[in-house]
Amino acid sequence: MAEKKKPTYEQARDELTKIVAKLEAGGASLEDSIALWERGEKLAKICNQWLDSAKERLEKQEKSLD
Repeated sequence: MAEKKKPTYEQARDELTKIVAKLEAGGASLEDSIALWERGEKLAKICNQWLDSAKERLEKQEKSLD
């Protein structure tokens, strides 16, 4: 089975925003809510990885200017 491509920061953020809205709206079954929560956790981790990477790149750039 082919491995899924990691979403961009923007894709992960947008999907996470939609998941949060669905969870806040309520009405989903417990099982669906848990699945949404799990997907949201994965997306949040992906967003954090992108942000950590961006921060690291900026810090390296900043050091090279000194």
